[in-house]
Amino acid sequence: MPGGERPVTIRADEGRIVEIGPYDPSQADDWGDVALLPGLVDTHVHLNEPGRTDWEGFQTGTAAAAAGGITTLVDMPLNCSPVTTTAAALAAKRQAAQGKLSVDVGFYGGLIPGSERHLAELLDAGVLGVKAFLCPSGLDDFPAATEKELRAAMPLLAERGVPLLVHAELVREVRRAPVGRKYADYLASRPASCERQAIELMIDLCQATGCRVHIVHLADAGCLPALRAARAKGLPLTVETCPHYLTFAAEEIADGATAFKCAPPIRSAENRAQLWEGLRSGIIDLVATDHSPCPPELKVLKEGRFDVAWGGISSLQLSLPAVWTEASQRGFALTDVVRWMSVNPARLVGLEHGIQVGEPASLTVFDPDARLVVEGSQLLHRHKLTPYEGRTLRGVVRATYVRGQPAAIGAGRMW
Repeated sequence: MPGGERPVTIRADEGRIVEIGPYDPSQADDWGDVALLPGLVDTHVHLNEPGRTDWEGFQTGTAAAAAGGITTLVDMPLNCSPVTTTAAALAAKRQAAQGKLSVDVGFYGGLIPGSERHLAELLDAGVLGVKAFLCPSGLDDFPAATEKELRAAMPLLAERGVPLLVHAELVREVRRAPVGRKYADYLASRPASCERQAIELMIDLCQATGCRVHIVHLADAGCLPALRAARAKGLPLTVETCPHYLTFAAEEIADGATAFKCAPPIRSAENRAQLWEGLRSGIIDLVATDHSPCPPELKVLKEGRFDVAWGGISSLQLSLPAVWTEASQRGFALTDVVRWMSVNPARLVGLEHGIQVGEPASLTVFDPDARLVVEGSQLLHRHKLTPYEGRTLRGVVRATYVRGQPAAIGAGRMW
């Protein structure tokens, strides 16, 4: 909160903070000596409804988010069906979400070949950003955008001040994964050059069009020098990474362990250390989950084949303790985590946020010293498979408030 950390009592009325006063446990819910944070904002989530509710869904996904201290999330335009590339598809998604939300939810539109003609209607309908892939998404109904679509869309996005979110792996660089169980083979199939060439392209297009560009799920720390140089020129370019890239390392992933498959892939321990330095320097702005669930059978756990397993990691409920565990070991403060997972994500999509009078009273009660042993069976995600299984994490979310009320089904609103 402005002015740093201090003991306070927060009073809310009609969902907004109306007073921040001296600590007085007799005047409100008393959480004692734990941290009261502005609610987390996760700007990269796949909830998959309508069409693939058996993968996740608004009710299970937002319940898991609330359990993880997230008070606002933004839903991606793919993995649902229809994909959100028209205003009609956005309306269908909003209808599907009615009455199911435990936290607030905003939406992105999508850019695929041919959909650029629908872009203005999506922006008029209120999407918070537009997502494009530069490589196959894994779904036939959301193919990669080419430079042609990007050049058509980016001037309009620049005019509206809306960010373009980019899965930055260049399609011509992605190679077919060898059939087999070796994680090293999967890693080699999506080399660092995939990300580097894609990011170089997006830097050029950002400079040419003035469009805000947000690089999602950065995995390759070798991209940081180019991003640093682009930012030094004043380009409107922001960057996120994910809890799994900050937690896991390729050397630790067993062959056949397809629960760890994601794209871009988890890279080396040295690369992980450099990503943390990217956060320290501010070149990486934020951390978002890229929560991308699927039914466990799509992970082909018995076969353990990385070439056919669905790529995606579910971590909505675990993101705060996962990031805090690693951050605290590297000398970061809880205020750093709040900046990466609350302040900067809210800024990305232009949402009201923060512990200040007049802002929504959306808050997270977090015990930073408690310990959590991850049991997938206890997670509220629709499916319980997680690469964090059995891992001891630091920090436990004790409560989540959405506009002054405990998070519960029906409490969330749509942006």
